[in-house]
Amino acid sequence: VVEIQKPNILFIQADQMTAFALGQYGNPLVKTPNIDRLAKQGVVFENAYCNNPICASSRFSMLSGRLSSKIGAYDNAAEFPASIPTFAHYLGNLGYRTCLSGKMHFVGPDQLHGFEERVTTDIYPSDFGWTPDWLAEGHQLPPSGMSMRSVVEAGISIRSLQIDYDEEVCHQAEVKLWEYARAADKKPFFLAASFTHPHNPFTTQPKFWELYDHEAINMPTVPGKPVDERDPWSQRYYYLIRNDEHVVTDEDVRNARHAYYGMCSYIDFLVGRLLKVLDGSGLIDNTVIIFTADHGDMLGERGMWYKFNPFEWSIRVPLLISGPGMQQDTKEASLVSLVDLMPTFLDLASGGKPPDLVDPIDGHSLEPLLRGDVSGWVDDVMVEFTAEGTFAPALI
Repeated sequence: VVEIQKPNILFIQADQMTAFALGQYGNPLVKTPNIDRLAKQGVVFENAYCNNPICASSRFSMLSGRLSSKIGAYDNAAEFPASIPTFAHYLGNLGYRTCLSGKMHFVGPDQLHGFEERVTTDIYPSDFGWTPDWLAEGHQLPPSGMSMRSVVEAGISIRSLQIDYDEEVCHQAEVKLWEYARAADKKPFFLAASFTHPHNPFTTQPKFWELYDHEAINMPTVPGKPVDERDPWSQRYYYLIRNDEHVVTDEDVRNARHAYYGMCSYIDFLVGRLLKVLDGSGLIDNTVIIFTADHGDMLGERGMWYKFNPFEWSIRVPLLISGPGMQQDTKEASLVSLVDLMPTFLDLASGGKPPDLVDPIDGHSLEPLLRGDVSGWVDDVMVEFTAEGTFAPALI
């Protein structure tokens, strides 16, 4: 019996990167040569969505393949129960080494959730300090942790805690890739490199700021309305992020977008470092590479910032997948979402014979789409939001 070689999987995740910040999704300015390489060598999913536009809820859905409402992942303070299986559990059972480098926003005592090892800390607290007081009297909105300071103070930063963190995430991922390449047993691996950029604050290092002509930075295409003319949700959101506390000028918007584009180029630089290890070690020939984000950022569209809402810039994410046996330089227009990644990973890792699942999931394997077979695909995406600013679950 000839054993089919299982592919390695390198999963790269950015934080708060809207799809519209990349050239593959129509942005004419942002410079990302390494992500461009992935697009040339693989499939770009043009209509990929997160299932909840907030960090923890989106990630827990992605890991479990289940909508956040079904696993109690309502906001950034919700515990991810250790009893819920993730793709890391299943991949381990399929013989994979599994490692997490970087952010995954796990809340609660379980900080592995099926990963064999974790080579960095998380960037956010794992306790319940962010739990909103839903029983507070009056109409005061629960704190989002967001404010417009990130916009009005945007610009250049020589060094920041976020830069420190992502440098460590990338370095540890590089070390782990070389370790896998040198290993005698050649077991397949799943390595997640999960960065915190381009999440606000909107600051970037000089060399990435200087990649862009400041006056050429494009401004929002959909202007904001006076707050009293906005829809009810957008009005609540306006106060949720303390928009009323700051006067945001056109120059503030341009600065924030300029810095954000620089942060996207920084993420691309880190992607390039990981690709360099794959190339140098020879792992590239049998490694599936996934690049995505947990959610997007409004970047001033409709006068809105960050996430927390169901508009396209908030919920549309980049999704690029390349690897052996897949289409190359292809754009796939089917509607997909992050819950589809779990069954995709299991399909790839099992040679198309995924294991029985403990619980039903909401995602569907993208493996047929990666081969160009769209015949059985159903365009079906659900986006939920149940965190700050909501009085009832929001669904689209």
